[in-house]
Parts: sequence; C-alpha cells; structure tokens
Amino acid sequence: MYLVIIIAFLLLSFVLDSISDYLNIKNLKDTLPDEFVGYYDEEKYKKSQNYLRDKTKFSVISSITSLIISIIFILIGGFNYVDLFARRFGYGEIVSGLIFVVVLVLLLQIIQIPFSAYSTFVIEEKYGFNKTKIKTFISDIIKSLILILIIGIPVFALVLMFFIKYGSVAWIYASITVILFELLITFVAPVFIMPLFNKYVPLEDGELKTELEKYAKEQDFKMKGLYKMDGSKRSTKTNAFFTGFGKFRRIVLFDTLIAKHTTQELVSVLAHEMGHYKKGHIHKFMLMSFANTLIMFFLLSLFIGNEGLFAAFKMQNISVYGALIFFGFLYTPISMFLSVIQNVISRKYEYEADKYSVTTYKNPQAMVEALKKLSVDNLSNLTPHKMKVFMEYSHPPVLDRIKAIRNIKIEG
Repeated sequence: MYLVIIIAFLLLSFVLDSISDYLNIKNLKDTLPDEFVGYYDEEKYKKSQNYLRDKTKFSVISSITSLIISIIFILIGGFNYVDLFARRFGYGEIVSGLIFVVVLVLLLQIIQIPFSAYSTFVIEEKYGFNKTKIKTFISDIIKSLILILIIGIPVFALVLMFFIKYGSVAWIYASITVILFELLITFVAPVFIMPLFNKYVPLEDGELKTELEKYAKEQDFKMKGLYKMDGSKRSTKTNAFFTGFGKFRRIVLFDTLIAKHTTQELVSVLAHEMGHYKKGHIHKFMLMSFANTLIMFFLLSLFIGNEGLFAAFKMQNISVYGALIFFGFLYTPISMFLSVIQNVISRKYEYEADKYSVTTYKNPQAMVEALKKLSVDNLSNLTPHKMKVFMEYSHPPVLDRIKAIRNIKIEG
C-alpha cells in the first residue's frame, strides 16, 4: 500500500508540474505588451520566449529523469543496499544513519551535476547569462558538500538521538533543535557562509550610497552596512537582497544591478525590500517555517518504526534514520500544498512591499522602471499562465505589479 501511495505521489507531482509548464508555454503571446514597448525590441522579446521554452523543456527532461531514477531506485531496493553498506562498519544507529545519509547525498549530487552543468554552460551560456568558470562551478559543488557535512551532519545526529532516546516526545525536541539551527544560520550565514561563494565589499562612497543611507535613516531602518556582491562572477542576471536581523542587517546589491540601474531605481528596489521588514513579512515567514517544522516532525513521529513504510522501500532493517528519509516521500503532497499557500501569501506581501516603496520614496515611476529593466535583463516571462503563477510564483507577474503600482495614491 505504501509503495503504491509513494509512487502515486511522485507521479502526481510530476503531472501537475508538467501541466503547469505546458499551459505556461501555450500562454506565450506574440504581441509585446504595451507596457514594454521601447524596452523590448522584437528580437529580444522573441529571445525571452525562446529562453522560457528551452528552460521548460530542460526542466521536463530533468523531472522525467529524476522520476525514473527515483522509482527504479525504490523498486530495486537501492535504499536497502545503501543501508547494508552503512551497517557493515558495525557502528551504532546514529553513526550508521550518518553514513546512510552521506552516501545518499553524494549519490544525489552525482546525479545532479550533469543537469546543473548543462543548465549553466549550455542554456545560460546560449542566452548570454553565464559567466561561471568551470573552476568556480566545481569549487561551488565542493564547498556545498563540505558545508552539508559540517553543518547538516551534527543537526541530523541530534535529531536521530532525540527519536532514539525520547520516543513520543522526540518530535518536540527535534523541532526545537531545527528551529534554533535555522535562527543561528540566519546570523552566521552573512558573516561566514555567504563569503565562501562570493566577494562582499562595502559600497563605495558616492551618490548611490548617500541616497540609500539617507532613505534608510528617514525610515529609521538600522543596518550593519551597504555591500556590493560580485554577482557577475557567475551570471549577468541582476538582483538585490537583505540578510541578517536587527542591527546586523545588511543590504546587498549585485554589481550587475548597480551597473544597469539609476540611483532612483535602486533606492526604489531597496525601499521595497525594507518594506518587507517594516510590514513584518520576514518574521511572519519565519513563524510559518517554524510551524511547518513542527507539523512535519509531529507527522514523522507517527511513522517511526512503521513496517509497511520500510517494506515499500524493500528494507531488511527498520531504523529511525530510514524513517526520516522515507517519510519525506509521504510528505510530498503536504509540502506541495504548504508551498502553494506560502506562495499565495508571498505574492500578497510583494504587493504590500511595492506599496511601501512607492508611498515612502514617492517615486512610483522609478519602481516601474526598475521592474521593467529587471524583467528585460533577466528575460522574464511577461505573460505566465495563472496555474503556473498559482503553483510556483512567489512574486506576482510583473505586469500585475506595474498595474497595482500605477493605482497607488501618494499623499503629500
């Protein structure tokens, strides 16, 4: 029964994604929307649509491959082979579990490398985005694996220990541990983890820094500093983000973003990001994440030692670490549902942040210009299908955002 349910969930996820992708491609419009006349020429607009088609085809191929590998691996008892390998060293439950997980992570990484390489060095290269060198690509993989070992293994070991020792209340201890870990990473990542992948330098003195600091002071927004990141090291795409909390908050702008936008546009973008903090969106999302963690571990606790679940994966031995991994397959539809709900909320928050930017900086045209340039520079899809937006978009389509911005009334 569990085998049928798990395969059904995998197929359902694939089918829904495929339908969404198909409708999204069918929804492409040959006529350029009036808002983007003068921003997209005919050739570049067609290029953006071809980019979407190529990415979608590749995504479908990747999903089919992943689906086939997952089902075959389950049916041939692949997880059992890995488990027997982990147990042959004769260590206890926790160490065997760590070996089990590390082997699975390595196998997954090996499978993903060709797809990641093709996406980076073929598709992104074809459309002029890729700036990643092979050395950087390999270095990123190695650094990511090392971080998983250093950070992920201790947390996984603690979770295993709780479920082994504390029985029915273990899910509470495990949830608290993971939540505290997430909070710790929030503070540690900007200082120790992110600099491993990119170079962060203080934004140089000038008009941009002056205007950003002026606006932040007007909004009583405390921060650690303004930083520029070498995003051009990997891609020509543009972006900006905030990281950290309280006085440790940092504003980070990609060097590619700074090169392509005016000072007014950049202040508008950063005002939008500040809006997320001022409206409490960041904290609300963290609370949602914590609630999700609690729900997940509680449901997981109901399946620890479930013989039917282990039989579905052809396991000879029942273990806590096996249950932690296998439950993830059962959690798929719940995860999908929660993701859709989170995206609905996120899109609402994006409108609120846009409104905050426009009403406080009082330059709606700068925000509109920034959104248009970001869309053109990143070859974004201007006319996504409603199903695609509903299921996957954390931000509203750009035309909807521009329309909403134009309807905002500015006082004063």
